[in-house]
Amino acid sequence: MKNLQDSEKTKAFPDSPSPKQKSNGLDDLEKELAKLKNSSKAKLLQGFFKTGKGEYGEGDIFLGIVVPKLRKISEEYKHLQLQDLQILLNSNVHEKRLISLFILVLKYQKASDEEREKIYDFYLKNTRNINNWDLVDLSAHQIVGEYLFDKDRKKLYELAKSSNLWEKRIAIISTFYFIREEQFEDSLKIGEILMNDKHDLIHKAVGWMLREIGKRDFKVEEEFVKKYCKIMPRTMLRYAIEKFPEELRLKYLKGEC
Repeated sequence: MKNLQDSEKTKAFPDSPSPKQKSNGLDDLEKELAKLKNSSKAKLLQGFFKTGKGEYGEGDIFLGIVVPKLRKISEEYKHLQLQDLQILLNSNVHEKRLISLFILVLKYQKASDEEREKIYDFYLKNTRNINNWDLVDLSAHQIVGEYLFDKDRKKLYELAKSSNLWEKRIAIISTFYFIREEQFEDSLKIGEILMNDKHDLIHKAVGWMLREIGKRDFKVEEEFVKKYCKIMPRTMLRYAIEKFPEELRLKYLKGEC
């Protein structure tokens, strides 16, 4: 009976750790991250990600571990369960939150439809912890965007109207998945909602998504830029038209719409 129960549990939760994997638990991951700490790189990252008092990343602590290394380690710990990832996401250590999101993306890619819904819900319940631009940019489109691709997308509009900086960034970055599938409407509509936002991290994100649209359909992007170039925040405009032909780029920068 016990073997049968174990078998059924494995079917229901395919990412449940095997006996061998159990030795690769959360404690092992945290020890591995501690060993990789690089104080000089951490200091640079703390400045780059604006962790000073009053800045958007205030209080964020860095270990100084590069993204490729974190991605590699995440493969070894992709069996960790959501309760383990919650512990990592609750940490004020940036790399712990980032690796938890890398693991979450890996789990999502292999999950059933039912499990994907749980991961999507888990992600949105943790927006307070997905609280720096790289955390959003490396995960939102791969979970929120992909999940909503064939569903009602009203949640993105709720996020876009949030008072929370990171929820607004999640809203626009999630549409990157749609852009890759040649669907631009939601990116443009959310871009309109965020047009008057005060934060440059939102300006950069919208400009980036507009640029990505332009890579696929220049006409669609230019029509949007032409419509809004006189009111578009300068940073948003610069990001959006970065790849425009030089003469046209300079024209829009001069406000000649």
